[in-house]
Amino acid sequence: MSEAERVEHQDATVLSDDELRTLDAHWRAANYLAAGQIYLLANPLLTEPLKAEHIKPRLLGHWGTSPGLNLVHTHLNRVIKARGLDALCVWGPGHGGPSVLANSWLEGSYSEIYPDVPRDGQGMERLFRQFSFPAGVPSHVAPETPGSIHEGGELGYSLSHAYGAAFDNPDLLVACVIGDGEAETGPLAAAWHSNKFLDPVHDGAVLPILHLNGYKIANPTVLARLPEAELDALLRGYGHDPIHVTGDDPLTVHRAMAHAFDQALDRIGVMQRTAREDGVSERVHWPVIVLRTPKGWTGPAEVDGVPVEGTWRAHQVPLANVRENPEHLRQLEAWLRSYHPQQLFDADGRPVADVLACVPEGTKRLGSSPHANGGLLVRDLPVPDLDRFAVPVDKPGTTLHEPTRVLGDLLEQVMHDTSARRDFRVVGPDETASNRLQAVFNASGKAWQAELLPVDEHLERHGRVMEILSEHTCQGWLEGYLLTGRHGLFSCYEAFVHIVDSMVNQHIKWLKTSRELAWRAPIASLNYLLTSHVWRQDHNGFSHQDPGFVDHVLNKSPEVVRVYLPPDANTLLSVADHVLRSRDYVNVVVAGKQPCFDWLSMDQARAHCARGAGIWDWAGTEDGSREPDAVLACAGDVPTQEVLAAAQLLRQHLHDLAVRVVNVVDMTRLLPREEHPHGMSDFEYDGLFTTDKPVIFAYHGYPWLIHRLSYRRTGHKNLHVRGYKESGTTTTPFDMVVRNDLDRYRLVMDVIDRVPGLAVRAAALRQQMADVRTRHQAWIRAHGTDLPEVADWTWNA
Repeated sequence: MSEAERVEHQDATVLSDDELRTLDAHWRAANYLAAGQIYLLANPLLTEPLKAEHIKPRLLGHWGTSPGLNLVHTHLNRVIKARGLDALCVWGPGHGGPSVLANSWLEGSYSEIYPDVPRDGQGMERLFRQFSFPAGVPSHVAPETPGSIHEGGELGYSLSHAYGAAFDNPDLLVACVIGDGEAETGPLAAAWHSNKFLDPVHDGAVLPILHLNGYKIANPTVLARLPEAELDALLRGYGHDPIHVTGDDPLTVHRAMAHAFDQALDRIGVMQRTAREDGVSERVHWPVIVLRTPKGWTGPAEVDGVPVEGTWRAHQVPLANVRENPEHLRQLEAWLRSYHPQQLFDADGRPVADVLACVPEGTKRLGSSPHANGGLLVRDLPVPDLDRFAVPVDKPGTTLHEPTRVLGDLLEQVMHDTSARRDFRVVGPDETASNRLQAVFNASGKAWQAELLPVDEHLERHGRVMEILSEHTCQGWLEGYLLTGRHGLFSCYEAFVHIVDSMVNQHIKWLKTSRELAWRAPIASLNYLLTSHVWRQDHNGFSHQDPGFVDHVLNKSPEVVRVYLPPDANTLLSVADHVLRSRDYVNVVVAGKQPCFDWLSMDQARAHCARGAGIWDWAGTEDGSREPDAVLACAGDVPTQEVLAAAQLLRQHLHDLAVRVVNVVDMTRLLPREEHPHGMSDFEYDGLFTTDKPVIFAYHGYPWLIHRLSYRRTGHKNLHVRGYKESGTTTTPFDMVVRNDLDRYRLVMDVIDRVPGLAVRAAALRQQMADVRTRHQAWIRAHGTDLPEVADWTWNA
């Protein structure tokens, strides 16, 4: 029998009478506080009979999950204190706020952060009043909640967040409570496979706790209705060893829960010790606790003659009409008094010694863990000097590089320079090499704990590149990693990053709120690299063509979001340097992986990126003696090339036309300064784009975004935007821009159409441009390649 098997067959944990009494006291106190937050406005200690005026006018909150969460918190306290653990808990059930708030108040961490809510009767009344109340706190676990890294409303992501927190945290235990409603989501189902990526040598441990209370809002849950043997087989198939705790008798469940935690932690200790000290490399099967308790446990058994406890009716507010219904008021008072608050709190409302007996001290408390306030732990990322990686540019538009491949060399160095401290990871859905970032494999392989075959490449037991074909899991891993004080980059095909739209929503909301909390220290930014983008998905076709993630992100809180479209390799390096060093942002960087012209030297790229938007005077034909006749603006690598090709055609054919070329790297520069920290003043914007000249703007994505960002500007009526308009297929690269009217010939026609006097004077040139577009269509159908003048084009002004 192995050491792990011997641990599994140890005798059950035997709690003394004193331990059992104090654990139950803590649990009852937490249940009382959770219910009190949902209902009470006053009379927090029930020192007088409960009256209607003591009840909140609007009853909001979720009772059903609270007793189970309180049980987990109580028993986590016990093992943390007994074993001296550093621990973090991710609370997955959607609206478990009453429980986590109750427990952080009991342990004292809440009052330390919020001194106006002291750990006494006055503080208890404030705790109750503020819950789900105007100018109060949310009903879910939120940034305002001490000890949290997980927004309680984001069902499906708890387990991937937990693993992200455990990566490269070898001394940390991350418990993760998974609600049985949440367990039905796709992201959670994929996240079970995270155990194949957890390195027992360099990573901490994740202890999933699947809490089955039987119901969602109005329906039974799938996993709760499975027979125990079938659920056990499912979890073993995922690679876990289940430990089951089932019951509704509190004392029996306390004993079983204590044994389950001890058994799980003993197994984890053996697995980590054999990997770290004995060099055992076989994949381990981590424990999972399956906890089955009634929904709304210890609450009203029946209300108005229908069952409540153990049913979906306990999900939110079991007694809904307390102010108006005397019988409901009576039931509420009986329910609250069933916890015997006079035994749990002294006359001043402070928790008694029995309630606090299991509570750890200092930063061992779950509400005070520095891992739940990752900005306290984050260190500056060692980003090397960009000149080491810059491509030489003696003349614009004559050499080509793959921008993301150049970035890969920089990331390799970052990965190498963090190899000892292990606080930087690259994640992506099976696309690191496809996105030309494979240089990172020279510094670290891909994390992998499952079977290794001789044909495999770049897989390592201790790797820090993370690949799994689930964008949800990648996002969750990285969020958990960042929120606990580390750095990272998420690379993804542009079209498929939409899969995490709802996840980035929640992370942006988290950052916005946490920036308003003085006690939350800034964390490293969430950085997206979107490549294999819409204009060079000509081989995969329409299904892989969608540039709309930028639109989605720019709808969000302006103080948090940033979007960059570097036009070449050196500007990508400059943008990467900035975003990797930044804090408390969501940065979206869109850059191509295909060969792209080099436009700017490294020094020019730094200056241009610092401006965010600027004139490329070498590309235009204005001489400074007068205002330009037209502005050709661009954002994105392919639009930039098309604008410069159009500018070259105008230079060749309309010698006296004054054309200004403007390139935009930072999309938020287009917003008014009042709307975004990076926004331009009207004075700056008008100087760059003019107030009355036609502006032809070639944009990487959907054209209406540019209109939305600049609609308040004086010259908006003169703005004409070309971009992607949902015309895609498997075709040639240049045909993609032609199909969407973003090509150089169409841009020249747009200038002719909009500059006064050119419609007649340049009619022949416009006809020539239209004829080239027609010839293009015939050429690609005959040859399968782009026109030679397009394929062989270089900048030669």
